[in-house]
Amino acid sequence: MFDNLSRNLTKALEKLGPDAKLTPENIKEPMRDIRRALLEADVSLPVVRGFIKRVEEKAAGVQVIKGVTPGQQLVKLVFDELKELMGADAATLNPPRGDGEPAVVLMAGLQGVGKTTACGKLALFLQKQGKKVVMVATDVYRPAAIDQLKKLGKQTDTPVFDLGTDASPPEIARQGVEEAKRLGADVVIIDTAGRLQVDERLMAELRETSEVTRPTDTLLVVDAMTGQEAANLVRSFNDQVELTGAVLTKLDGDSRGGAALSVRATSGRPIKFTGVGEKMEALEVFYPDRMAQRILGMGDVLTLVEKAQESINEEEAEYQMKRLLSNKFDFTDFLAQYKQVTNLGGMGSVMKMLPGMSGITDKQLQAAEKQFKMYEAMINSMTPAERSQPELLAKSPTRRRRVARGSGRSEKDVADLIGVFTQLRIRMQSITKMMAAGGQLPSDMMTDDEILSATLSGSGPRPVTPGKVRRKKRVVNASGKGFAKQSK
Repeated sequence: MFDNLSRNLTKALEKLGPDAKLTPENIKEPMRDIRRALLEADVSLPVVRGFIKRVEEKAAGVQVIKGVTPGQQLVKLVFDELKELMGADAATLNPPRGDGEPAVVLMAGLQGVGKTTACGKLALFLQKQGKKVVMVATDVYRPAAIDQLKKLGKQTDTPVFDLGTDASPPEIARQGVEEAKRLGADVVIIDTAGRLQVDERLMAELRETSEVTRPTDTLLVVDAMTGQEAANLVRSFNDQVELTGAVLTKLDGDSRGGAALSVRATSGRPIKFTGVGEKMEALEVFYPDRMAQRILGMGDVLTLVEKAQESINEEEAEYQMKRLLSNKFDFTDFLAQYKQVTNLGGMGSVMKMLPGMSGITDKQLQAAEKQFKMYEAMINSMTPAERSQPELLAKSPTRRRRVARGSGRSEKDVADLIGVFTQLRIRMQSITKMMAAGGQLPSDMMTDDEILSATLSGSGPRPVTPGKVRRKKRVVNASGKGFAKQSK
């Protein structure tokens, strides 16, 4: 998502020199590159022109704060303008009208944009907030559309109301809302048929459905892959039926960013949700500030924390913490940590949310994913004793050969796994000692970036010899004991 835009903007913002202030002259080249980067990301030309003009006006004559480079100052200005461009604040669903009426969300869109799936995702999202949701199937034209919504209803444990394919969509929607009231639902999600904005018959049907259900929200589901055309679709649909926002799907694909940056500015309607994967859990509230951070390579730690809170079992996390603090971290725990990252959306998704990681290419992330899958196969080939006592493998070439054969890997691969694991174990032990003594981490400890770099390279941190792992200025055995100064 936005990889090319992020890299191009970063390069452009690095071109400023050490001047004391921002001037029209010294920002000319980076702003030209920013303009090119936005156009390549398929942001509409009028939006780009307005964006560049506002940044240049704000940057003119700005005094650079002491300790901050001109490039950093310009990054702040670009960040603020990106945030404003996408809506400044997150837009939430409108509340119910009152008098015991449920909130009604009418979902519209073109065919093939993932509208029905978005209904299921939104239902699950609202249920996690404690809402009682009912979905209504009014797509009587697409084969199996009603069956698909029912299937999603079973997946998300959401009731689905339908009258088959013979009733008219407005009547199905009206009765669906009445049934939702009877069931005491908090939110009704109405799945409508996909339609083109030029199809007057279907647009009239959508308007009639809106009139009989009086939705609190009418959301247009658009494909992020369509770029700036997504903004034009929102505007066209809004001319026919009043929209309250958009849902941007497939944002995890090869999206260049034009849709996210153009929808609000072109149509005046906010993006309320984004689809970031195929799983039912892969729906996120659209936060303009967090999206601006991702685009500028600053990461998105808040979203990562929220995902962790949803995905990681509290008891399991407490158990893992006790294991770490008692120096009992073993291969089983190592594998559990990897699976937790997978539950958060995969390594690629997690890494892109960390500050400074936007430069990692998809090829590197795929290599890291492949590496960890290989680690999983090797750990699954170990005996329970070897998983709980990693030093057994470090001391025994025979054991390493057996694990290598069982997982279809080489002995070097097993040695690399022991190296990566041992470095992590050493870090955990040092953190424990630091917490007990109130001191700082040893300066010779391998950093997270070094471990990541080694993992991405597929070679492990350092070559592993039986019973010992080399460190900067130190040598330790696989149990983490027996510190000894390394000779030159």
